[in-house]
Amino acid sequence: MIFNSNTRQIVLVTGAARSGKSEWAETLAHNSNKSVTYVATAMMIPEDYQWQQRILQHQKRRPPSWQTIAEPKNITAVIRTQPDRCLLVDSVGSWVANWLDVEDTVWEEITDDLLACLKEVRSSIIFVAEETGWGVIPAYASGRLFRDRLGHLTRQIGTVADTTYLVTGGHVLNLSVLGTPLNSDCRRQ
Repeated sequence: MIFNSNTRQIVLVTGAARSGKSEWAETLAHNSNKSVTYVATAMMIPEDYQWQQRILQHQKRRPPSWQTIAEPKNITAVIRTQPDRCLLVDSVGSWVANWLDVEDTVWEEITDDLLACLKEVRSSIIFVAEETGWGVIPAYASGRLFRDRLGHLTRQIGTVADTTYLVTGGHVLNLSVLGTPLNSDCRRQ
């Protein structure tokens, strides 16, 4: 995908754990020919060594010229204050997890605000989203809530995205070329 430096584009990169989706998104951002802002949604958990190692791995891959904004919750405000840039939001799953404690009505307001923002911004935005619904149904209510919210939001972002990629099995598939978009209203299901 070649970014047009004069227009905004929304890109969704989705895939399974360790599929390479973040690396693909980073490649797209690098090739955008725009200044890049990396929006890190993960919360640092000092007592979780493995989690810190994952975050360090992501940090090491970023060029020093990229601006990094650590924002675990208010990504819509970040998007609105970064015009004419390429924003890489990594990841939608971490962002959803950070909001699991809010009621459904509050969550709907938050996601409605994000989706409205995506229709009005001038920035190009690359979202990285995890696919979690391809396995068994989680045994716990919080796991089901996470899976459902993430799956629904990923679908919503996909409906406004100019390009959607699936990264799996060591390959990148451009779903916007290979797939057929659903013509249903997925906003309230």
